[in-house]
Amino acid sequence: MGAGTQMIVVFFLLMALRVPVAFSLGLSAIYAMWQMGFGFELAGDLIATGIAKYALLAIPFFILAGTLMGSLGIAERMVRFFRVLIGDLPGGMGVVGTVVCLFWGAVSGSGPASVAAIGPMIIRGMEEDGYPRAAAAALVCTGAALSIVIPPSIGLVIYGVIAETSISALFTAAIFPGLFMGLLMLLVLPFIKAKGRTALDRLAPPIESDGYWRDLGRTFRESFWGLMTPVVILGGIYSGIFTPTEAALVATVYALAVGAFAYRTLTWRGLYEALSDAAASSAVVMLVVAYASLFGWVVTVEDLVGQYSGQLLGLSDNGAVILLVIMVILLIAGMFMDPVTVMFICLPIFMPVVRELGWDPVWFGVLVMVNLAIGLITPPVGINLYVAANVTRLPIERIARAAVPFLLVSLIGLALVAAFPSISLFLPEILK
Repeated sequence: MGAGTQMIVVFFLLMALRVPVAFSLGLSAIYAMWQMGFGFELAGDLIATGIAKYALLAIPFFILAGTLMGSLGIAERMVRFFRVLIGDLPGGMGVVGTVVCLFWGAVSGSGPASVAAIGPMIIRGMEEDGYPRAAAAALVCTGAALSIVIPPSIGLVIYGVIAETSISALFTAAIFPGLFMGLLMLLVLPFIKAKGRTALDRLAPPIESDGYWRDLGRTFRESFWGLMTPVVILGGIYSGIFTPTEAALVATVYALAVGAFAYRTLTWRGLYEALSDAAASSAVVMLVVAYASLFGWVVTVEDLVGQYSGQLLGLSDNGAVILLVIMVILLIAGMFMDPVTVMFICLPIFMPVVRELGWDPVWFGVLVMVNLAIGLITPPVGINLYVAANVTRLPIERIARAAVPFLLVSLIGLALVAAFPSISLFLPEILK
C-alpha cells in the first residue's frame, strides 16, 4: 500500500475517531510525507502556497457580508416584505420561508450561516401559521443548503479555484438550477400535515393591515436596500464592473453602508460581534483549505489522481454510468464531510475524468454544488441539521425525519440537472 493510499486510510480512521476534519486532513498528509521521506519544513511552504490565492479572498468577505446583513435587521425586513407579498395565498409562511431562503442564498453564500441568520424568524412564523416545528426546521435546512448553489456561492468560488474554471461563468450557470431546486421544495408543502389537515388547506393567519397594497408598499420601502443586495453583487459581476472576488468586498462595504446610513442599525458592539462571528466561520473554512493543500500535494506526488481517475474511466465505456458513480460517491461523501473537504479530496480525481469525457466543467461544477447541498441535509453529518437542532432545541432525528420529503425532491432535482445540462448552460450561452 503506497503512502498516498495509507494517507486516505489514516484520514478516514481519524474521522471515525471524531478528530476535526481540518486536523484529520493535516495529520494524515504529514504522516504520508513522513512515509515518503520529505522534511516537515516543506509543510509550511505548501500551506502558504495553498491559501495564497487571490480568489480565496472572496470567502471571508462574503461570510462577513452575510453576517452583517443578518445582524443589521435586513433579514427581518425581508421576511416581513415577502410575508405581505404572499398574503393569504395557500401555503402561507411555507412559501415565504422558501422564497426568503433562496433570496438569502444570494446574500450569504453559506448554508449553515443562512440557517443561523434567518432560521429563527422563518421557523417561528411557520409555527404561527400551523406548520409543525420539525417540518419548518426541515424546510429552512433545505432552502439554506441551496446557498452553496445560488450565487454568490462560497462553494462555487472554491470549485473555480480547484478546477481552474471561470467563477463568473459558474455563478451565471448556477442561477436557474438554484431557483429550480427551490421550486421543487414547494411540491412538498401540500403533504405536510398539521392538526389533521395539510398546510395548503389553510390560509395565513390574519394580520393587522392597512390594506394589501399599502402594506406591500410600506414593507417594500423598509426592505428596499436589503432587496437590492443581490442586484448590486450579481449585477456588478455580470456587467463586468468587478470580479467575483472584488464583489465580496463590495458586498461587505454595501452592508456597512446600509446599516450605518439607510437603517441606522449599525453599532460598534454589533460590528464587533459580526466581525468575531465572521472571523470564526472564515477560520474554519480556511483551516480546511490550508491543510487540504498538504493533502492535495501528496495526492499529486503519489499520482493518486492518475490511478483513481484511470480506475473510474475503466469502469465503463458509458459516460452516464461513470457520472452516476461520481454522483453516488459525492452523495456518500457529503453524508460524512462538509462540502469544502469533499471538493478538495474528490475534485482532483474527478476533473481529469471530466476533461477526458469532454464534459463541460461549468455544468459539472453546478452539478457538484447541487449534490453537496443535499449532503448538508443528509445524516449523519448534515451540518444544516445540527444548526437547526441548535436553533429549535429539537432532537436532530426529528428534523432529519421531517427532511426526508425535501431530500427526495432534491434528489429528483439533482437527476434532472444531470440529465439536462441546458438547465445550467443556456444562460451562460446567452450571455456569451
